[in-house]
Amino acid sequence: MKFSITNDQVQKNIAALQAFMKEQNIESFYVSSFDPFLNEYVPMEDCHRFYVTGFTGSVAEALVPVEGKVKLYVDGRYHEQADNQCDLNLIEVVKVPANKGLLASLKEDLKTLNPANIAIEGNRTSLSFFEYLDKELTVKTFLNNELHQVIDFAKMPALKPVKHLPKELRGSDTSDKLKRIFNTTTNQAYFVTAIDSLAWITNCRGYHLPNLSSFLGRALVTASKVFVFVDEEVSVECSDSSIEFFNIKNSEIKNKLNEIVANLTLDNIFIDKQMLNTQDFLMLKDVFGEDKLTSKPGGLIEFHAIKEQAEIEVIKESFKRADKAIYNTILWVKEQVKAGNKISEFDLYEQTTKEYQKQGAVEQSFGTIAGVGPNGSIIHYGDPKKDVIINEDDMVLLDSGGYFEAGFATDTTRTFMASTKEGSAKHKKIYTLVLKGTLALQNAVFKSGTRGNGLDAICRQPLYQAGFDFAHGTGHGVGIHVHEGGAGIGPTRTYEMKAGQVVSIEPGIYIPGFGGVRLENIALVVDHPQYEGFLKFESLVKIGFEPTLIDESMLTEQEKVWLEEYEAECVKAGTSFLV
Repeated sequence: MKFSITNDQVQKNIAALQAFMKEQNIESFYVSSFDPFLNEYVPMEDCHRFYVTGFTGSVAEALVPVEGKVKLYVDGRYHEQADNQCDLNLIEVVKVPANKGLLASLKEDLKTLNPANIAIEGNRTSLSFFEYLDKELTVKTFLNNELHQVIDFAKMPALKPVKHLPKELRGSDTSDKLKRIFNTTTNQAYFVTAIDSLAWITNCRGYHLPNLSSFLGRALVTASKVFVFVDEEVSVECSDSSIEFFNIKNSEIKNKLNEIVANLTLDNIFIDKQMLNTQDFLMLKDVFGEDKLTSKPGGLIEFHAIKEQAEIEVIKESFKRADKAIYNTILWVKEQVKAGNKISEFDLYEQTTKEYQKQGAVEQSFGTIAGVGPNGSIIHYGDPKKDVIINEDDMVLLDSGGYFEAGFATDTTRTFMASTKEGSAKHKKIYTLVLKGTLALQNAVFKSGTRGNGLDAICRQPLYQAGFDFAHGTGHGVGIHVHEGGAGIGPTRTYEMKAGQVVSIEPGIYIPGFGGVRLENIALVVDHPQYEGFLKFESLVKIGFEPTLIDESMLTEQEKVWLEEYEAECVKAGTSFLV
């Protein structure tokens, strides 16, 4: 059952926090969406922003003034959802455009509001944002869970065991990864708090949070060994001699680090300021001294964003099984509707999970988005309804992903008609425009080192030509987490494209009150087979497009060839709707 909260409780939480702020002489309080590991996907029980806004999206920022409405900053995926979920008498929804970051918008507001001081939770605020605030304002940092005395936060469940993956489900051993990272250097280390990087370097999985295969922990990664700190109650099954696990309280990590480094010569400890919380930074400063802490944006991401061949093989196998799950789910909808059976949006959500489980999925890689009719326009729709019945004239948006044994995420979106009926002219128009964008980027040829913002325009151009756009990025990296750094495509994405990256291609058109279309394929960046120095995409997803929603008169001859070639692959895989 999903954790929920009423608007009345949100109002009480805001009042309690504002009363606390008055007592502490605080003018603004920044409440992040993160947990102490600064994860993107945090259960609502542990997302402090949720308690003061009622908004369930994965990413948002909240600024609580000592009096008045809470400001909630959301990107284009959540503009419509935030308006629907929040009590707008309590919350001011700040709708941030795609070419601007949430924190950039919040910073602008801080300058306008001009508060004398601001408070943060040190263990849930990134070092990078703390440093910005510290230059501009007087910052009061709460480090000892003081908000737990103000707001009744839910208790989190016990954590699952951490297990080492067998060789056939992963890439190199940890010792080989350490050689790749450090080469011959021995006086450097990384302090890792990004849990996908931790899962990658240790080849371990734990499924400690919903929709994530990784585990909660911190690590000192040295040239010869990885020292991992996990909660004292967590069971660990790992016999790799290159890894040493410590079951330990957070308050004891500092002393253990001092013991470890007493036997090491370390001149530089790399930290990622966006993935290191302020409280952990203060601890590291005490252990190593600030001069030895060196900022390295992304930390280890540059290494695991480039997949090695063994990883690519297990990722491909995962997508084959995910393809079957999605294809079978869509067929199920069409069969149920044809038979006259009454099925709901929620039934679709549950059936999707069942189909993934039939294919061997251990967990979903995010909450399935099952938007029927007008709900398809809510980009990250996360509340499937039992009373929204699927009719034969409905267009349905299904965005889903899973984790299989290897613990690499899959992610695919298909939009389809609930029956074999032709979509309306409006349905066909927006679907075909999105299809043109997907085909254009999926078949692009580009030079090695091209940046993600350069590729973004290729995908959007067919939509621009018809006066449409979408308020989210075109693509994100995919790895152990469904959203992985180190690769991406969008107006503000400046990562260089390199062979071995795995990225999404997902244009969309969303019309509130009518519906939405998104077509998402995950693709591997590969060297072009003929042109040296050039790259192309290899789609990992092979699920046919919806024939009843394609207006072929809108396709160019080249697009028809691309579509025919792709559908032929889907026919071969047994996942095309043309047969």
